[in-house]
Formats: sequence, structure tokens, C-alpha cells
Amino acid sequence: MLAKVVRDGVCELTLTSAKTRNALSLDLIRELQETFSALHDDRSVRVVVLGAEGPAFCSGHNLKEMYAAREACTGGDQVLSSSPGAVELKTTFDECSQLMQSVLYLNQPVIAKVNGIATAAGCQLVATCDLAFASPKPSVNIGLFCTTPGVALSRAVGRKQAMHMLLTGDMVSAQEAVAIGLLNDIVDEADLDAHVSALAARIATKSPTALRIGKRAFYEQLDRPVPAAYAFASRIMWENAMAEDARRGIGAFLAKATPTWQE
Repeated sequence: MLAKVVRDGVCELTLTSAKTRNALSLDLIRELQETFSALHDDRSVRVVVLGAEGPAFCSGHNLKEMYAAREACTGGDQVLSSSPGAVELKTTFDECSQLMQSVLYLNQPVIAKVNGIATAAGCQLVATCDLAFASPKPSVNIGLFCTTPGVALSRAVGRKQAMHMLLTGDMVSAQEAVAIGLLNDIVDEADLDAHVSALAARIATKSPTALRIGKRAFYEQLDRPVPAAYAFASRIMWENAMAEDARRGIGAFLAKATPTWQE
């Protein structure tokens, strides 16, 4: 369901369940969670690229799996919240939410490479990644009021745009997704792999310490009032300046040399 290749500091993850349009079954959610957990403290990996095989980047939750679980929730005429099916549904949503947070708080930046539709929790995954690039053909939607995907969506695009997508479930083209800030850019399909690989390689040359500290600080300051955000950011800047990689980077710049980062 998930292929992994690590090369020159870049980890390429590929969803390989093309027949199910890379739907987020509970098994795939757990495989992704296990993979991101292992990557979190892997200093040899500096950037993660998430792509997919087939016509869909990710179609969201596995509806056949969810329907079977929902059907198992009944006991005669009653809906039993304690039934195995109900527990499975809750587990799926809880673990998917944990997966999205693992992507958000991963030490390494994550780039989504989108060459197919991304709907519901698949759109949530795109919105959660730090950067996202797509070919012209994909479209995205969030589903008709998907509340957990709305968490990521509302933090990636403007409030009015997020509400429009949540209330209507309308498909949004790649061009519209760039305009509202859900995607960084559109790249010709033939050039998408090379474009994302080049960007990942460029980011991978940066200090892993700076990438880790910077990504965490960016998201942590967003929800703070401006004075508190500046106080927090100033402290992080000081911590970053005190790190060994800062000494190496500044020294290399002054010497007009290429820095060698601390692993």
C-alpha cells in the first residue's frame, strides 16, 4: 500500500493502492502513521515527498470499509455505539486525525506531489502537507461538511473559501486550488516529478536542525497573538543561533564555502 525510497536525504513515499484510488483504509492509515513515526527522528532524512500511483492521489476514507462498519453498528432496531462496527469507525477517525498531526509536527517538511484527484480526507492530506504541487489535471474537494478535514482546510485557505468548499462539496480545479492557497503551484504533468524532486533536493541541502526548528516554530506561532508570537519567535531565533549548525553555516558563508551540517 505504501512504497518508500530514501535517496540523498529525500524520502519518497508513494501510495500504491491505485485500485481503491488510494483510499485511507485503517490499515493504510496505520502504515502511514508507523512510517512517519519512524521518520520523525531519522536525521538522515531531511525532506519527505508524498505521491501516489493511479488516477487519484487519495479519494479519502475507504467508503466500503466504513459502510461495512456502519452496518455492523445495529442491534435489531437499535444503533449500538458500543458495537465493534461503531468502535472501528471511531478508531478510524481518531487515528486519521493523529496521522494528520504527525505530518504537521514531523521534523521534516513534507511535499505533496498531486497528479490525480484528492477528495475528502485526501484533500485534508494535501492541506496538511507543508508544500503541495500538482499537474493541471487534478481537482479537489473536501466532501459535504467533512469536519475533521475542515481543520486542515481552514488553516490552509481563507475562511470564506474553506466554508464554501465545506458547505457545497464542489470540486475545485488545480488552478482554483492555487488561487486560494491550497496548492503552491501547477506544473506540467511531464515535469511534475522532476520539479518536486529538484525542490526536495534543494531543501535537503539545508541544515536539518534549522528545518526541524523552523517548521515547528512556524506552526506554533500561528495561533498566538502577535506580541506572544514575536516573543516566541525571538526565543526560537536565539536557540537556532546557538545551535552548532548555525556556527557552521555562518562560518561557511564567511569563508565562501559549502557548509557541512551536523547529522
